[in-house]
Amino acid sequence: MSASKFQQQSMLTLRGSLLSLAILTFVSLTYLSLNSLHSSFSSSAQSSPAAISASGKQIIQPEDEEAGRSDGDDEITDLYHYPEVFKLNYAAMEENFKVYIYPDGDPKTFYQTPRKLTGKYASEGYFFQNIRESKFRTEDPDQAHLFFIPISCHKMRGKGTSYENMTIIVQNYLDGLIAKYPYWNRTLGADHFFVTCHDVGVRATEGVPFLVKNAIRAVCSPSYDVGFIPHKDVALPQILQPFALPAGGNDAENRTTLGFWAGHRNSRIRVILARVWENDTELDISNNRISRATGHLVYQKRFYKTKFCICPGGSQVNSARITDSIHYGCVPVILSNYYDLPFNDIIDWNKFAVVLKEKDVYQLKQILKDIPHEKFLELNKNVAKVQKHFQWNSPPVKYDAFHMVMYDLWLRRHVIRY
Repeated sequence: MSASKFQQQSMLTLRGSLLSLAILTFVSLTYLSLNSLHSSFSSSAQSSPAAISASGKQIIQPEDEEAGRSDGDDEITDLYHYPEVFKLNYAAMEENFKVYIYPDGDPKTFYQTPRKLTGKYASEGYFFQNIRESKFRTEDPDQAHLFFIPISCHKMRGKGTSYENMTIIVQNYLDGLIAKYPYWNRTLGADHFFVTCHDVGVRATEGVPFLVKNAIRAVCSPSYDVGFIPHKDVALPQILQPFALPAGGNDAENRTTLGFWAGHRNSRIRVILARVWENDTELDISNNRISRATGHLVYQKRFYKTKFCICPGGSQVNSARITDSIHYGCVPVILSNYYDLPFNDIIDWNKFAVVLKEKDVYQLKQILKDIPHEKFLELNKNVAKVQKHFQWNSPPVKYDAFHMVMYDLWLRRHVIRY
């Protein structure tokens, strides 16, 4: 072999060796970099968990366990369908959610402000007041995720307006907003909502079909068989405030009565409930409301002594007894068909209530007696944990009824605007 060929082969061998060394070096450095990045990320995640809000901003989570327990976050447990998702979405809502309230309408008539904050329509009144007290309100419609139509059917009822005239008033008000502003027509109302409690709002708005079909309805009568659309509309809890007595709960040893209900027979299920069980020795079932003449707050005090409080639907699927039961620490027994329970997409009602069909009324006592004592203790404990979600405050506070309704609205904010 000539010296020239030998030199060429040597050069090729050297190049091959250098190339192999370069490849090995690149692979090693890549592995070390990825391993370092993974360690860094894991360490960072353990020391300071973070989430990304809807605006793209980072939400830094508490660095220590005690900090993470502020504002009741330690109670975001398996009572919720997806606890961590709820916490992160709730934080994003608090940071970003904006609602524009149409300014039209005289507050002295049917618009803008609540009629009162008591009685069976209190939830409507509190929402009208809370939305103005909250940081969710914006004066700039271009910033708004949703638009609030501030017409109060409760005010109309208070002024003696007939249902027919209520419908005309709602129709005229909405026509005026559509003619004056461009926002409704961008989505045909899909990013608009209105709030009304009990049956008045249902009857007043059912004659305005494009409002009921397109806008989000936050209503106290969320029945599947009267046009309520669960993935669009919001179930508003019916809460009679102020409560007459303090909250109960975590007091299972004081509850000796198996079940309790007292009220008017203004629905088929209530008639059957009273007929079948009013003479039972273990179920305390009264065929009428308890007279005040029997003593001070006798009705409310019955809740404290009872394990399971029966909540049959009345003229509508809902009943204020549900939130009364929760407040007084009595496990609610839902006895109503086609009822979309408030916050049902957030909290698991089976963890703190007994949900039955109306046909179960005939086996009611046996169903309740078959619930193991350990299960009852768990339900009783969990009722106390959800009480904060079923109370209105002024101004509103974190995780209360107002914020839970706003969270449900926040989940429904995504629409395409044309």
